[in-house]
Amino acid sequence: MGHRLQVTRLSAGLTQQMLCQKANLSYSTLAKIERGAIKSPSIFTIQSIADALGVSLDELIGASKAHIKQKKHSKTGISFVYFDVNGCLVHFFQGAFTKLSEVTGLPVDVVETVYWHYNDQVCRGEMKIEDFNKELAKRLKVKSVSWHEFYFDAVKPIEGVSELVGWVNSNYRVGLLTNTMPGFLDELVRRGLVPDISYDCIVDSSKVHAIKPEAKMYKLAQEMAGCEPGEILLVDDSRANLMAAEKSGWRVSWFDDYNSAESIAKIRQSLEIDDTHPR
Repeated sequence: MGHRLQVTRLSAGLTQQMLCQKANLSYSTLAKIERGAIKSPSIFTIQSIADALGVSLDELIGASKAHIKQKKHSKTGISFVYFDVNGCLVHFFQGAFTKLSEVTGLPVDVVETVYWHYNDQVCRGEMKIEDFNKELAKRLKVKSVSWHEFYFDAVKPIEGVSELVGWVNSNYRVGLLTNTMPGFLDELVRRGLVPDISYDCIVDSSKVHAIKPEAKMYKLAQEMAGCEPGEILLVDDSRANLMAAEKSGWRVSWFDDYNSAESIAKIRQSLEIDDTHPR
């Protein structure tokens, strides 16, 4: 349970100190639970932690039980797969720039330049989406902009990826590792644009206040996965993100959403199961 509690806390973007304050819990108690020194905390302690994390008691305990999933290894030693979202699970949102260009009457490259000027701040959770919209409108010289609407009008699921994620989930532990704006990932799942499975962990940049390709993002994701670096495979469409993952000792697979069938086949091949590996 200790590891799963850590995963849930990190996914919520909370440090141990922050969770202790919210749950009215001593730091030493929480630290002991997370490292496994306290294996069976009282129900009252678990309830306080669940309330502080914004999940139900059943969700926290159930998640802990669900996490004890039989772990398989590929022939190359992979046991955990992280998927990027934009460009891997859904087509990249280039269409949003095109539509915004039409609305503002400005060239697409101008729109993109303004967008990328603020994107990292929003994805780190350092800028609210409302403030981002205001800055976007100001720089593009229009009355208002709702990036949420432009984004969700543009993104579409990539054919065959839902089946791939389902297959990976049935054989390996799986997570999401994404640079995303606050609330966007939850909305993608709600709309059925991202496979709604029981992910072992989700690393949402806006919640953990770090983005790829920063080393902090990979270190955090590895802690949440609870694996050795060489056991993790990152599927991503960004060469920069993949290079940073390789520097962390991870395995990587570049995803081309313009040739998704070939990318999917390559991932399946790299995840050929090693039936001789002890489970």
